[in-house]
Amino acid sequence: MSDPYGGPDPFDAEDPDGTVLALKILVAGGFGVGKTTLVGAVSEIRPLRTEERLSEAGREVDDLDGVERKTTTTVAMDFGRITIREGLAVYLFGTPGQDRFWFLWDELAQGALGAVVLADTRRLTDCFPAVDFFEHRGIPFVVAVNRFAGTREFGPEDVARALDLDAGTPVLLCDARRRASGKEVLINLVEHAGRVHAARLLADVSPVG
Repeated sequence: MSDPYGGPDPFDAEDPDGTVLALKILVAGGFGVGKTTLVGAVSEIRPLRTEERLSEAGREVDDLDGVERKTTTTVAMDFGRITIREGLAVYLFGTPGQDRFWFLWDELAQGALGAVVLADTRRLTDCFPAVDFFEHRGIPFVVAVNRFAGTREFGPEDVARALDLDAGTPVLLCDARRRASGKEVLINLVEHAGRVHAARLLADVSPVG
């Protein structure tokens, strides 16, 4: 079975290149927070992007406050791949940020191990929809605060409190432009999702009473 992009099925037990396990992860967050940048920075293949230039009509509905220099936007998704370690590859699907494209999220979320919610402390409320989406569907996620130059620094505890996150949801600081930083976020997500899924499996098989 092949994926929609002409390559191997990301969920085959073993890809032709010898990969033993492939995981699907979403990268979500508000408009202009750095999702396309993160996918492009960590991907070891040329990332698939569906960016279009912002139109004057779009400027009337897109909030550019804080990201006035942004000239393009993702209209469907970004796609990339990174090998975390030998035998473990991650397929990344970046979601569009504007609310008029949220209808795509349910489709993209199918089969996802977990998600990265990118946050910008200048526009922290913009990531509330992504947080709510994954919490309501029981999809494990981490919040990664993208550190923009010249912005005030907030600690992970401050961000977790401001977003009213469930206890145990990791909050990390990152630079979406740096591959090493993005990879560290993904490793933390894989580990967190593994713990969540293991706990759920144990709860399912444990006797009641």
